[in-house]
Amino acid sequence: MKSPKLIIKKVKKHGHDGHHGGAWKVAYADFVTAMMAFFLLLWLLSMVSPEKRVRLAAHFKSFTIFEKSGTSMVMDEAGGVVGTEGGKFGKIESEYEKGVADVMSPEDLKSKLKREIETKLSDVKDHVLVDIFQGGVRIQLVDLEGSPMFPLASSELTPKAKKILEVITGNIKDLDNKIAIEGHTDALNYASNNYTNWELSTERASAARKELERNGLDSNNLSKVAGYAATDPLIKDNPADPRNRRISIILLYPDGDGHIEKKQILKNPL
Repeated sequence: MKSPKLIIKKVKKHGHDGHHGGAWKVAYADFVTAMMAFFLLLWLLSMVSPEKRVRLAAHFKSFTIFEKSGTSMVMDEAGGVVGTEGGKFGKIESEYEKGVADVMSPEDLKSKLKREIETKLSDVKDHVLVDIFQGGVRIQLVDLEGSPMFPLASSELTPKAKKILEVITGNIKDLDNKIAIEGHTDALNYASNNYTNWELSTERASAARKELERNGLDSNNLSKVAGYAATDPLIKDNPADPRNRRISIILLYPDGDGHIEKKQILKNPL
């Protein structure tokens, strides 16, 4: 009797890497991580003010790993960026800052002006009032008891008034707002009818205009220069208060929605 034929069956096991493997999972995880980092970056940028984004762009525009020393980004006390090139410090001024059309809210402009007044005009800061009203941002130079912006019955600016106007001009001359300049006096009248508070307030407003233009303000941005005598007192319950003698510089909203725009168009947006 013949012995049964022995049959050996070889089973070849196939791996499941093609469908259930881990390579695609690693690639997918990298993609999700990159997307998460991208959206986190967008969120962080949305929390940064436009001015700081411009400064940040200026830093990365000038930074290079191929030079011995690029431009580093260091914040100064006022929140600006100070660059260092070859060991020398200087304010970063890029194409972004030269050709930027930044949009500044009234609150931002008011805060900026207050910072400048605190740092550059600390000795005369009580003479400067900044407030927001429905039609714009108003900067007022007021007299104080024994410390006037103009000598009595004169339209000649005092040195402290010129100093204040110089700082103010530096902060508003690059804005595209129309600007109104108003002169105001107290209610004390002159003995002569030939020269009144109307003439005095108008001449003082014009003197402030000339000083602003001398400091670099574009005269094309002016919409009105006028004197109001004592008709619009700051201290209404005391028309003789020295603070009623003041110059008002009003920045009007050009677009009607509460934003103040700089002159030039953004050529290199972030």
